[in-house]
Amino acid sequence: MIFQPVLHPLLLALLFAPMFGLAVWLIVRGPSTSSGSSQSKTTARVLWALRLLLLIACFAMLLRPGIPGGATQTLATDTDVVLVVDTTASIVAEDWADGQPRLDGVRADVQEIVEEYPGARFALITSDAAAELRMPLTTDTTALIGSLEVLRPEVTSQSRGSSIGIAAPLLAETLESAAESSPDRSRMVFYFGDGEQTVDTPPEPFTASAEYTDAGGVFGYGTTEGGPMRITGGGIGEDEGYIEYQGADALSVIDEQNLGTIAEQLGVEYQHRTADAEPALPDAPSTTTSYAESGEVGNVTELYWIAALVIVALLGVELFRAALLIARLRQLRAPRNPVVASPVVERVSSRSARSMTGAAAPVVERGAKRRDETPATTSTGARDVSSRSARSTTGDGGGS
Repeated sequence: MIFQPVLHPLLLALLFAPMFGLAVWLIVRGPSTSSGSSQSKTTARVLWALRLLLLIACFAMLLRPGIPGGATQTLATDTDVVLVVDTTASIVAEDWADGQPRLDGVRADVQEIVEEYPGARFALITSDAAAELRMPLTTDTTALIGSLEVLRPEVTSQSRGSSIGIAAPLLAETLESAAESSPDRSRMVFYFGDGEQTVDTPPEPFTASAEYTDAGGVFGYGTTEGGPMRITGGGIGEDEGYIEYQGADALSVIDEQNLGTIAEQLGVEYQHRTADAEPALPDAPSTTTSYAESGEVGNVTELYWIAALVIVALLGVELFRAALLIARLRQLRAPRNPVVASPVVERVSSRSARSMTGAAAPVVERGAKRRDETPATTSTGARDVSSRSARSTTGDGGGS
């Protein structure tokens, strides 16, 4: 077993040692409260044992254990590939595929070339009003594809015409330098453009590069009907319309004769590129395609995923326990009787009842007294009248 640690092992030990010590101390010592039962102490020790196991799994995963073994054979292309891309305004003429810019076709073909020649070194040269080495020879194909993704044509307002052969001197210089530094490597050249010559002078020849070119190709983009060209500004994403000529959209038309001349000068094949066909790429020179020197490259079977599974399982236990604790806390905070009359309301209701009862009692009592007094008064009056009548009768009798 071998280890490929993410950090230096000493640094990992310094990071994990305090946490290991704390976990072991809590397992041995147990809970600090003396009121806990033996069952709660055992549960706490088990939880800290699981956390210690979690720390061990994290430490093991960061060490990246693996088992050496197995062998593969890799095919490397011992070749230098130089890409020359026309970046004049016509490279964005919209006659590729369904009205897409020609530059999209260039990007797609470069991707095919990168995949066809694994292990090769690539260089990128662009040509418009001047030639520029955008990327020297490198095996970093990601950087190459990234450079093409952000590649933009020259600013339309600054264009004064260009020659399709302006990159010839720079190409010859790049190939010569590569041949001197690595004479055992072969060299391939791919030219991408539409062949439009927009200056009065004849194009510069590529014959000086022929002696350093072992294979390659010239790819032509465009149609005989032509395609409109968008105005290219200094910013990204700006839409300023199309280039016009005499009140109508200017059209860029492919010149296959010029492209065929470049192919003859370089000693490579020319092909007209369309979106519905794959590029015909030549084989890399046979003397430069071989297996790696060792014949095999050792592989390592990674084992860190086992520790990762343990970590996921232990974290699941912790999350489950946390969910249970939260549920218990919610139950403790919830009221036991969902409907309970408020004491304040009860006191107010009681006082109101007593107040109403006390106010009604005197009224009833006074009414009763009045009803009792009325018959008594009537009876007394009747007795007085009867008494008077009796005395009057007696007086009358005595007088007679």
